[in-house]
Amino acid sequence: MSSVAIVTILSSFLASAVEFVEAVTIVLAVGMTRQWRSTLIGTLAAVGSLAVLVAVFGTAIAVLVPISVLRLIVGGFLVIYGLQWLTKAVLRAGGAKSKHDEAAIYEREVAALREETPVPAVGMDWISFTVAFKGVLLEGMEVAFIVVTFGASAGMLGPAALGAAVAGAAVLLVAALVHRPLAQVPENGLKFAVGIMLTTFGTFWAGEGVGIAWPGSDAAILALLAGYVLVALAGVAAVRSRVAPAAGLRTATSAGRR
Repeated sequence: MSSVAIVTILSSFLASAVEFVEAVTIVLAVGMTRQWRSTLIGTLAAVGSLAVLVAVFGTAIAVLVPISVLRLIVGGFLVIYGLQWLTKAVLRAGGAKSKHDEAAIYEREVAALREETPVPAVGMDWISFTVAFKGVLLEGMEVAFIVVTFGASAGMLGPAALGAAVAGAAVLLVAALVHRPLAQVPENGLKFAVGIMLTTFGTFWAGEGVGIAWPGSDAAILALLAGYVLVALAGVAAVRSRVAPAAGLRTATSAGRR
């Protein structure tokens, strides 16, 4: 297996794992609060829809769009998408933004579901189906986007889909074993890593799309990766340097009022 295929699988796996953790939280909340049968049917329907989208659009893009145009457009999207993830991860690591709390999200979902109409005694519970379908589909759309763009640009749609499938299976297996939200998953660390990887490859492919001949060819990816890591770590340090004095001032002001 080539190094490009390995990186594609790993990137797709990490990015997909984050989204699957969030989707599983919704599925667990619906299934444990209402009806598992309808919840699982809704989940499977969403997964099937996502598989069709990836197969159709991924193949169409790879076949119909010239590779230079594809890499320019997809590279730009990946840079934007990756920087969004990376910015949130930097702010959370620096203490300026609260970290993602799957347990709290689970409790909110459960509270909202308990206010719905009771589960029917027989037949399909359409509330369970709809909430599970919508939740998995929305979270899965980001997975589909990453698989299609990453796979098509690298000519590795199969490995990208494999990485996403393995991530989904792993998250579902762990959720089935522990039977509770995966609050211990280091989601911010995953988003930090994925944000850097998406931004790195987006920059590389967008550069190729506009005709840049990267020094060292594919080896330039490592230089870009190292550069983005350093910039991100510097960003975390800068955020912490601003957050710490502000937190100290708030503490001192609060103590003075007492």
